[in-house]
Amino acid sequence: MKKKVISLMLIGAMVASMAACGSNGGDKGGTKDNDTSAAAESDGGASEGGDTLTVWTWDPKFNIPAIKEAANIYKADHPDFNLKVVETLSDDCESKLIAAAEGGDLSTLPDIVLMQDNSYQKFVTAYPEAFEDLTDSGIDFSQFPAGKLAYSTVDGKNYGVPFDNGAVIGAYRTDILEQAGYTTADLTDIDWNRFIEIGKDVKAKTGTYMLSGQADSPDTIMMMLQSAGASLFDEDGKPAMTDNAALKECIDIYKTMVDEGIYLEVNKWDDYVTSITKGSVAGVINGNWIIATIQGMEDTAGKWEITNMPKLIKTPNATNYSNNGGSSWYITSNCKNKDLAIDFLKSTFAGSVELYDKILASTGAIATYLPAGESEKYAEPVAYWSDQPIYKTIVDYSKLTPANNTSPYYYDGRNAIGTQIQNIMNGADTDSAIADAQAEVEFSMQ
Repeated sequence: MKKKVISLMLIGAMVASMAACGSNGGDKGGTKDNDTSAAAESDGGASEGGDTLTVWTWDPKFNIPAIKEAANIYKADHPDFNLKVVETLSDDCESKLIAAAEGGDLSTLPDIVLMQDNSYQKFVTAYPEAFEDLTDSGIDFSQFPAGKLAYSTVDGKNYGVPFDNGAVIGAYRTDILEQAGYTTADLTDIDWNRFIEIGKDVKAKTGTYMLSGQADSPDTIMMMLQSAGASLFDEDGKPAMTDNAALKECIDIYKTMVDEGIYLEVNKWDDYVTSITKGSVAGVINGNWIIATIQGMEDTAGKWEITNMPKLIKTPNATNYSNNGGSSWYITSNCKNKDLAIDFLKSTFAGSVELYDKILASTGAIATYLPAGESEKYAEPVAYWSDQPIYKTIVDYSKLTPANNTSPYYYDGRNAIGTQIQNIMNGADTDSAIADAQAEVEFSMQ
């Protein structure tokens, strides 16, 4: 009965898990890419065994071409290898996993599935029988940042091979900053107090907000928390919101930015994108996947630069680095050729700089595989970004991002605190609002 209750909660969390994931989101879909030269499309999902692997993933402009390029590279040394890609939206990957596990029939699962980092732990907690433990697989997990690995590590065991990079960047319009007498260097390695000072000055001199964000989404708060290795949960995965000094500091900073008129709260994701593309803001602090949105503005090419994010002032272990978004590859227990699946992932996403060089050019996917960040391709200057070598910089940021306590109830906590932050913005007592958020999550966990 407990597993069935958890599965219902999983379904309720799916919609939330799509928020703020950029090109990793589950709303990417459209028609299937019919290029089958190296990786065949299939309407089936089950493992076939032999030299064929079946993969569920989404986004024909991002994840699908990435896994197909991995197949091309692997096939060069394994000519009998075949990869069948079943385009499956992220929420469909999750609902199909639930249906298979709840029905007691895992034979419908593929060999490999891509899952969003912040949603995975809930699934492996509810359905551990559906996934393979890769801890002793021979994959060198030390080649990935600790902050990224934490998402796919449960009870000290490695379940996933990390894929795309969600390291946070501060991206700024250099022309707007210049009008106010600042450069990106003035926003590098600073704390939030200094950021607010600069933001107020920029707003006074240019009329431009410094940042924007969805009013009902606590992404900014969550990025602040992880930047200090802090969390909404304790080391046992239990809610730890009350008496959480780091959380209170984050909320206070957020409220100050809104009250001072330097942070523009908007209602919808589309409004957030518009605030960037219409020049309502001088900057963006988000997962680096936001680069795709920014680069869609051809008229501002050469007027952007990136740097790190501000750090907390009072919280111990504060850094200028965080993460938002990303996904990892998992092998299901239905895999008929586990050794092949492991070797495929080990040789590509966990072992091929060539792969990451190629998909950087074709999809914009940035590696969390650390050796990729040392390649010549990653070190190249990017004209749009004032000739900064942004890709190497982003990988370096991921190395410095602290790990924090994760939980199967991440989205329950995130959504509860997001609701209460808006109550605080509307005048509610901070301590009482945080206590209400914790009580909501504790009720969900019963």
